[in-house]
Amino acid sequence: MISAKVSPAQSFTFQSDAIAPDKSISHRCAMFAILAEGESRVENFLRAEDTLNTLKIISHLGAEITDDGSVITIRSHGIQESSEVLDCGNSGTGMRLFCGLLSSAEGHFILTGDEYLKRRPMKRVTQPLRTIGAKLDGRSNGDLAPLSIRGASLKSFDYTSPIASAQVKSAMMLAALRSDGVCTFREPELSRDHTERMLRGMGARVEINGLETKIWPLEKPLKPLDIRVPADPSSAFFFAVAAAITPNASTIIEGVTLNPTRIEAFKVLERMGSKITYTVTDERYEPIGTIRVENAPLHAVTVEENIAWLIDELPALSIAMACAEGKSIIKNAEELRVKESDRIKTVVDNLNLCAIVTEEYPDGYAVLGGELKSASVNSYGDHRIAMSFLIAGLKCGMEVHDIECINTSFPNFFELLGKCTKVEK
Repeated sequence: MISAKVSPAQSFTFQSDAIAPDKSISHRCAMFAILAEGESRVENFLRAEDTLNTLKIISHLGAEITDDGSVITIRSHGIQESSEVLDCGNSGTGMRLFCGLLSSAEGHFILTGDEYLKRRPMKRVTQPLRTIGAKLDGRSNGDLAPLSIRGASLKSFDYTSPIASAQVKSAMMLAALRSDGVCTFREPELSRDHTERMLRGMGARVEINGLETKIWPLEKPLKPLDIRVPADPSSAFFFAVAAAITPNASTIIEGVTLNPTRIEAFKVLERMGSKITYTVTDERYEPIGTIRVENAPLHAVTVEENIAWLIDELPALSIAMACAEGKSIIKNAEELRVKESDRIKTVVDNLNLCAIVTEEYPDGYAVLGGELKSASVNSYGDHRIAMSFLIAGLKCGMEVHDIECINTSFPNFFELLGKCTKVEK
């Protein structure tokens, strides 16, 4: 088990166009390209374990992939049956979206993952897919990987999801593309919308009306992609928090997606008192631009709306809450229980080790701002927990164990963190 120590930072000015490319968009570029006719061109693809696993899977499914170190080209010949077990590594996004993508493909497919992914619930996608004819099975009656998929003819659907989840929505949309009729998907609140934006940009007929999305089956293959993957706002947010909690610090992140469903955490940080500005520079597939964050005194906040828009950023946001004046509260975040770790428990337990008073709820927690103390904490194999508490170390110094997981999403995290403080591994 590898550990890292970080030293407190006095101040820093951090400007970078090297934040990790967006993981959600990188996954989708690889998967959607296999439904396209011709050669897709993807610049700035995230070369991290999760997304490279997705790229490897589509190669097993018949895609021809060329990588010159700058641009990845993907030429599809349709989805082909693979003799290999398809390993999603640590990626819930990969496994859940492949369930939708492969449910109508001709052949038999096996999806697996690492020890952490095998514990994560899959019934949220396997159950609705089964109702439209998908032949999906796995451990615990299809709730746990490894998952077996035998391609089948899928019926059209009118489905209302009990949870707001971009992964569930995307899996059902991918199934809808090769169903026997027009499909309707509803969700209780709007989840992240990369799938809708990208599929429409590739020629799919997708109509959105509030919380309802209609998807028409493909009449012809999708148009190939020509895209530069923007920087990941979820990754950028770690350095936004770094600036917010460090006196006289500032951060400028360039080339990041400014999709409204992806920058909610920045909006919460603004409500807490941080000075943040946004500048749009491109709007082809997604609004893309620059985010600037400056240090300012932080105050407590209650977060209970648009949870689906900031679920990945809540661990880092909790570090800002620990440094704010007053009692911050997070509600309606049950989804945190089934991420790479039980993030409600791991955040609360680690903050307690740092002498921060917390209250744990079934659907969230409260954080009483105070003076963070240096501690030795565990990531529990969760990349976002690991990075969040390394950022906390900018305030007080910190030792974090089991940091290998950071490679699943942000391979150059330590390189960038080293621009803010001293790092020892």
